[in-house]
Amino acid sequence: MLVTKQPVLRRFWYALMPMTSLDDGPKPFTLLGENIVLWKKEDGTPAALRDRCCHRTAKLSKGFVEGDNIVCGYHGWTYDCSGACVRIPQNPGSAIPAGAKVPAFHCQEKYGYVWVALEDPLRPIPDFPEDGAPGYRRIFQFYEEWKTSPLRMMENSFDNAHFSFVHKANFGILDQPTPAPYIFRDTDYGFEAETIVPIRNPEAGHQITGTTDAITNRHLINRYYLPFSRRFGCMYPTSGIDHIIYNCATPIDDDRMILVQWLYRNDSEEAVSTQTLIDWDAAITAEDREILEATDPDACIDTRRRVEFHMPSDKPGLMIRKQLLDLLTEHGEVEVFRT
Repeated sequence: MLVTKQPVLRRFWYALMPMTSLDDGPKPFTLLGENIVLWKKEDGTPAALRDRCCHRTAKLSKGFVEGDNIVCGYHGWTYDCSGACVRIPQNPGSAIPAGAKVPAFHCQEKYGYVWVALEDPLRPIPDFPEDGAPGYRRIFQFYEEWKTSPLRMMENSFDNAHFSFVHKANFGILDQPTPAPYIFRDTDYGFEAETIVPIRNPEAGHQITGTTDAITNRHLINRYYLPFSRRFGCMYPTSGIDHIIYNCATPIDDDRMILVQWLYRNDSEEAVSTQTLIDWDAAITAEDREILEATDPDACIDTRRRVEFHMPSDKPGLMIRKQLLDLLTEHGEVEVFRT
């Protein structure tokens, strides 16, 4: 599926970048092939327009912020957050030409990030119930570009069969390749998948898991949010520690995505430092990135095309593909792919 060719995907919220990235001025971003500019208004809320001045097509991200507005760095044409041109410095007092505006996009802050929907959103931003809940701390872990597609990242995150191989250097058990089965529950946003997975617990992971046992379990309650967000709901039963990750796999174009990752822990900085937690998950995530960048980003969602073969443990990925295909069908689309 080529994400830029499926219009319905423009009707979902995607996390783009930390709000703090806008502190020093406007920033460009490409979402589903659409070049946009982001900036922070005087009240601290974000705004998003197409990154093109309607005068001479200069990128507005090369300009600057003035109050709530963004000013083109070429001739100073000024736009409000609705995309309307409100000032032309060369013609003071003259009427603004009719239709002098650029497209605006839905934009809001949540969980410390800028979220954008290119068209009227079908669903709200996913709910992270741990955010702000007593006893939990939020850690921003990753914001990085991957040369793969959001679907590849989503199905990999539910794939228990890859642990023994991709993650054999840390928690994977190479001589136990049979994956733990899931119990699935349908939801109004995607699905929930629960399982208990035994993992290797090297010394470097003792702080993470809260136990020194050589082998320990992860109790996982994972969630898929259509189209490209997920919850890795990990609890270590021996210690009672929650290690809950949320991801948004934000599509840049048909071959690239931004991985945004938050972590929630129900322990303290004194128990295990923020940097230790970032470093631990960074090593695991780098292993996923290396193998996913070796796959074809144009993942087939209509399995009737028989582009790939599957095994029973691929069920979560097949469920994701079916839900995406059903979404396209519901909105009168067919899967667009490279031929």
